[in-house]
Amino acid sequence: MSIPTIAATSNDVLAASLDQAINNKTKPLGSLGVLESLAKQIGLIQQTSKIALHQPAIMVFAGDHGVVAEGISAYPQDVTWQMVENFLAKGAAINVFAQQNNCALHIIDAGVNHDFGPRDGLIDRKLAKGTQNFAQQPAMSRQICAAALASGMALVAELDANVLGFGEMGIGNTTAAAALMHKLTGIAVADCVGAGTGLSSDGIRHKQRVIEAAVTRHASATEPLDVLATFGGLEIAMMAGAMLKAAERRMVLLIDGFIVTSALLVAARLQPAILDYCVFSHCSDESGHKRMLANLHASPLLQLGLRLGEGTGCALALPLLHASVNFLNHMATFESAQVSEKAA
Repeated sequence: MSIPTIAATSNDVLAASLDQAINNKTKPLGSLGVLESLAKQIGLIQQTSKIALHQPAIMVFAGDHGVVAEGISAYPQDVTWQMVENFLAKGAAINVFAQQNNCALHIIDAGVNHDFGPRDGLIDRKLAKGTQNFAQQPAMSRQICAAALASGMALVAELDANVLGFGEMGIGNTTAAAALMHKLTGIAVADCVGAGTGLSSDGIRHKQRVIEAAVTRHASATEPLDVLATFGGLEIAMMAGAMLKAAERRMVLLIDGFIVTSALLVAARLQPAILDYCVFSHCSDESGHKRMLANLHASPLLQLGLRLGEGTGCALALPLLHASVNFLNHMATFESAQVSEKAA
């Protein structure tokens, strides 16, 4: 499997041109705040000052986790496939928000422990019926992990869009994400673990102990792909592959919450320049996400107390991307409006 090579977006000439275009709008300098930096980032990604959003899409990857056998979730594993059914029935929050923002939604079975059969609206990329219990053995083999990465890349290679958001569903995946976070950042397990689906304080401590024991058991896993195979999920690995391909294709990557950011951690350890393409939609209320974002030097657009996943933060942040594109493309300049820059 070949990992895409991601080029940095830095371009001094284009950056200066974008700064001039932004600063020449009929407003005081910097008065549109983060929308200005967002417009510039999109311009550098798209390599033009004539920026555009083309058919924004969100991919929601679903997979199950063997580590649920350790009692680390407040919900049973069956909720994963039941929520996939909810997505297909268009009854979930992500369905509502994606439709509201005219955003295409793709639901991918990366490894759910359930037989859906052929279904309209479900992209079947199931590689296994979930991962193994990483408290006892690696979550997946290097071969299965590589296949998940490759499958995510292939999905994005076929996509006609230049903005792609990422979402997930998988009971137990906050445990996998916390383990990945610890291994890839060195942040203490206690600072990576949160309530997930709603664990009590005792449940959180148990989850912490499960991860700490697993980290000791698999101490030899240190390289990013080894860490991903040992502690990750099929949906997390598929997302990481999709992110790498999306950045290679110079798409804008909309990053959701804790689990999605753990997939990005893996991708960024493989190709650090991928961060140039990432717009961080929000900071999740899941404990650890704020620290994860700080490790990536990332500033989230929104602070809404979300911790649902599904890509909901991406859908809610999408209007801000539209606003940044529209002001750059359609707002008057001082010259066209015949307004004095001093007056503004």
